[in-house]
Amino acid sequence: MYLKTSYKKKINFSKMHGLGNDFMVIESITQDFVISSSKIKELSNRHTGIGFDQLLLIEKPYNCKFDFHYRIFNSDGNEVEQCGNGARCVGLFLILKGLTTTNKINLSTNKKNIIINFISESLIEVNMNEPIFISNSATNPIIFKPHNFSEKIINNSLLCSLVSMGNPHCVIQVESIKNAPVKTISKIIEKKSIFPDGINVGFMKVINKNYIQLRVYERNEGETQSCGSGACAAVAVGIAKNLLSNNVKVELLGGILSIKWEGFGNPLYMIGPANYIYEGCIYI
Repeated sequence: MYLKTSYKKKINFSKMHGLGNDFMVIESITQDFVISSSKIKELSNRHTGIGFDQLLLIEKPYNCKFDFHYRIFNSDGNEVEQCGNGARCVGLFLILKGLTTTNKINLSTNKKNIIINFISESLIEVNMNEPIFISNSATNPIIFKPHNFSEKIINNSLLCSLVSMGNPHCVIQVESIKNAPVKTISKIIEKKSIFPDGINVGFMKVINKNYIQLRVYERNEGETQSCGSGACAAVAVGIAKNLLSNNVKVELLGGILSIKWEGFGNPLYMIGPANYIYEGCIYI
């Protein structure tokens, strides 16, 4: 974190998590600072820093239509477009810090706008907007194909479904979550030239029409305990393929999320918890 001034300055932060997907949350509404990717990487180190999957930065709204602007940085310092678990934590953070008193919060992000709604103290609903199904090819990187979105990725054999929840996801259906080669397959997929910005890879096992198990390898992060946007992507694929109902429980390594989607033309909703861990400060 590099500041405009030459002296050390105290920056307050909160450590939070959504089903084990953990975050360092900082607001720049009452605090004045400039952040750098190298400092984010330093802070994310679990041995010498704070330790987190993502840094969440809350800013004043860029547009009067929204309550706040929300930015996400992976632990490598790169900014990404979306984080479902992070959105719930941002909502709880804003309430706990007294930065808002409403139970409905309208956030703008770099790619999509999301609406947070507090169902109870322990459950938060996020309107993640409508999923966008995409297809990739070497000649035309992004082709929108709402009803035909399966691609053969590795050696023309591994069938993947590609969908955007504001950030890109590749969903693979597997027979066993425990034995899925998550790291091996994901590393091959994320390095393919058709994904120049990388891609998150989800491994989905359908238990029944209302329940799936899921493991997610997040780009530049590795496998995480939970990925909210990954859960949304997997359910969207399952519903689009008529494998799932409109209300699905998603079992991740860190816990369970509820996903609701009425299909094409409708927004998708994610419901789950957010947890406050501790508050601290750093001097820069």
